[in-house]
Amino acid sequence: MPSKIGMAFEPESVFIELANLLPVKLVHKRVKNTRKYRQIAASIEDIGIIEPPIVARNGPKDSAFLLLDGHLRIEVLKELDAQGVTCLVATDDEAFTYNKRINRLATIQEHRMILKAVERGVPEHRIAKALDVNVSTIKQKRRLLEGICPETVQLLNDKNCPVSTFLSLKKMKPMRQVEVAELMIAMNSYSATYSKALLAATPQEQLMESGKPKAFKGVSPEQIARMEQEMANLQSDIKLIEDSYGPDHLNLVLARGYLVSLLANEKVSRFLEQNHPEILIEFQRISEIET
Repeated sequence: MPSKIGMAFEPESVFIELANLLPVKLVHKRVKNTRKYRQIAASIEDIGIIEPPIVARNGPKDSAFLLLDGHLRIEVLKELDAQGVTCLVATDDEAFTYNKRINRLATIQEHRMILKAVERGVPEHRIAKALDVNVSTIKQKRRLLEGICPETVQLLNDKNCPVSTFLSLKKMKPMRQVEVAELMIAMNSYSATYSKALLAATPQEQLMESGKPKAFKGVSPEQIARMEQEMANLQSDIKLIEDSYGPDHLNLVLARGYLVSLLANEKVSRFLEQNHPEILIEFQRISEIET
């Protein structure tokens, strides 16, 4: 085992001419018509490169570099007739980490960045231009957490929830917000459709406008009442599962360990094989489960 962990990048960034960059994948023409590409282009055109591309040396004496991450940024720079770009030089030429294991900004984190930029005096229209969105979208994201309780913010801090999901949460009282956030996390679903369904299933007294009857297009009062009852049952079931998951998992681990030791006994294995082969097969399947 090495005495110390090696650096993943060279200590100094390097300015590289675009002609010396060798892409490891092609950027299709249809990608340039996507919203993501337009946002990257608008950001680079307005404020320049924020996240340096990642490259690896093609050889000790070769002036070319393999482009591991940043293909869209490089395409934008080519369209802007840039000559080169400052890059981070990786010590390994693998591209899996950058393309599959990088966490993107969550909605709440993006909201905080916008707030910080506004506090530092950056005009909202400048932020909107850099992100290729309307100023109204920036205003909406700036007010994202107004009416959201701190406990809910903490639960959804690193989740990619659409803005419309927060709009649904704002119509609920704090305790219900927390319950809904926990349900979304348990189901790993944060979509606007799911949040609206949870809003429809929220009892009247748990809504911010509790005196105003709920009305959803295409849903009758009887259906809403049934949804409320089913949602209450679902929450109860989830709570029971959460309470029993730890002990159940421990018992299964212990049972598997016992079966592994049991099958290691040749006499027991031979007896089961001769008299109860179907039980032996199931025991073997359980013992092979990864815990």
